Amino acid sequence: MFMFDFIIIIFNLLILVVGVLVGVAFLTLFERKVLGYIQIRKGPNKAGFFGIVQPFSDAIKLFSKEHITPIMSNYFMYYMSPVFSLFISLLVWICLPFFTSFLNFSFSFLFFLCVSSLGVYTIMVAGWSSNSNYSMLSGLRCVAQTISYEVSLFIILLSFLGLIGSLSIFDMVIYQLNMWFFFISMPLCMIWFSSSLAETNRTPFDFAEGESELVSGFNVEYGSGGFALIFMAEYSSILFMSSLFVYIFMGGLFMNFMYFIMVLFISFLFIWTRGTLPRFRYDKLMYLTWKGFLPVSLNFLMFFFGLKFFVYVLMI
Repeated sequence: MFMFDFIIIIFNLLILVVGVLVGVAFLTLFERKVLGYIQIRKGPNKAGFFGIVQPFSDAIKLFSKEHITPIMSNYFMYYMSPVFSLFISLLVWICLPFFTSFLNFSFSFLFFLCVSSLGVYTIMVAGWSSNSNYSMLSGLRCVAQTISYEVSLFIILLSFLGLIGSLSIFDMVIYQLNMWFFFISMPLCMIWFSSSLAETNRTPFDFAEGESELVSGFNVEYGSGGFALIFMAEYSSILFMSSLFVYIFMGGLFMNFMYFIMVLFISFLFIWTRGTLPRFRYDKLMYLTWKGFLPVSLNFLMFFFGLKFFVYVLMI
């Protein structure tokens, strides 16, 4: 019986990983097409029907290229940090309630907080181990940015955890059967989306990849497979944050087709933001989170806990 359960778990995880990786492949195509139309051009349209096989040809090209290692790099950390980056971004997916056997657990939000906090270390190690001034500076920027925005992100999450009284994402779905949390906390929704942009290093918060001053940032020394793994991890994180956004603010009924439409729409917002907004200045980035997002999220936290206490007193 134990062996059968173990095989089922492995099979579920394999399907999940393959599904996420295929989603990542087509998200890159989706982004290039959307950015193309934003900039009044076509985007990829040669490889296959409307460029449908472009992601797979890109993958073949990247993974078949020669892997070059800088002489002065710390080889083991330089080689392994892209692998761990993709591993962490795939591992966090198992906390979402997909209603399959053994992939639902009660402390899924706690698991998300623990695993997502590890993502910053891979970028920091990738920047440091390359032994390049540009990548090192980018890694330091990324650490400061990610830690700053994680504070407001986690406080927003704490507000809803206090409201539903549970650490399970599935309970978040149950509480939104009658009304989405989007309607009772629209400011938190906007702050969560902005913080998600900063967490995934997307425009206008892409200081870890500041091409204009850092020559592509922490990944400047990476090519071929290492480069591909780093950006697969980034796009996997974008898909995950879009899915989590739908679970927290838009009901998150996974068995409904509208769930996938909403995830696609939130991913489109990530791309639309990239095609529209310029990069922030670094001091404004820090000012926004510490003097803008943090006070608002703390006020909502006190409001939700006060509301919960008031309802509890009334019930007594």
